[in-house]
Amino acid sequence: MLGPRGRMWIGTGALAAATAMLAGCNTAPDTPRRAPPVEDRGIGAGSFPPPSTATPPFAPPVRLPGAENAGKPGYYTVKPGDTVRRIGQETGQNWRDIIRWNELANPDLIEVGQVLRVAPPSAQVAQTAPAKPTDPAAPSTVTPTPLPPATPASTVRPMPSGGGGEEEIAFIWPASGVLIASFDEAKNKGYDIGGKAGDPVVAAADGRVVYAGAGLRGYGNLVILKHNNTYLTAYAHNQSLLVKEDQTVKKGQKIAEMGSSDADRVKLHFEIRRQGKPVDPSRYLAAR
Repeated sequence: MLGPRGRMWIGTGALAAATAMLAGCNTAPDTPRRAPPVEDRGIGAGSFPPPSTATPPFAPPVRLPGAENAGKPGYYTVKPGDTVRRIGQETGQNWRDIIRWNELANPDLIEVGQVLRVAPPSAQVAQTAPAKPTDPAAPSTVTPTPLPPATPASTVRPMPSGGGGEEEIAFIWPASGVLIASFDEAKNKGYDIGGKAGDPVVAAADGRVVYAGAGLRGYGNLVILKHNNTYLTAYAHNQSLLVKEDQTVKKGQKIAEMGSSDADRVKLHFEIRRQGKPVDPSRYLAAR
């Protein structure tokens, strides 16, 4: 709900309702050919402030925190309905880290349009560090990056790292069931894998649990793993979750059991996200 100057109360705290009341007032009619009489509002004759001190008709615009960073890599602009937890889910970061990086005194109170840091400060330094100057007279030694060799269908495709010296990541299939729905950018943000209730769901790669719960509508019991500063994976509709937030997991480790929470049938909905955007898992998983 929007309050004064567009302030929005977001989170799980109690919502405060504010009602503005306008009080009408009657003014005395002007006397013909005479100056209008001074209206007495109970503050005493001669006590009106001089015109130079009157309140301006428009207050200056309020500058929201972090507005100078809007649109920069590693920053997020708060939208209606956002909470710190949801922003953490969208960006693949732990919501506690977002609170710490932004020094939020009350994480339940953020404003629409406010810009939050959603990447570690060290990562931002690495992204914005200026390149070393080069001698224009020196011959170029830059060589094009070779394309990776063709990968046999029986092997796992390596996933490019997110930079910052991180090692490459190789994904494995998170469940052994049959693929029942492929990636469709408009309709399906990942893979749907069939199976039976209770079938194991495993981590597709080493990572850290940044979310484990059922607070994201449409995903049921959901686990989100962060693998580096670029990639994360999501595992939805589980029957039960076997990991907790901030827990480190290994590739192939059982993290959940397949189910039908918030779904029309038993299945695992699996997503790979690059910088928060869903990508086609076929680019990273071995063909079956």
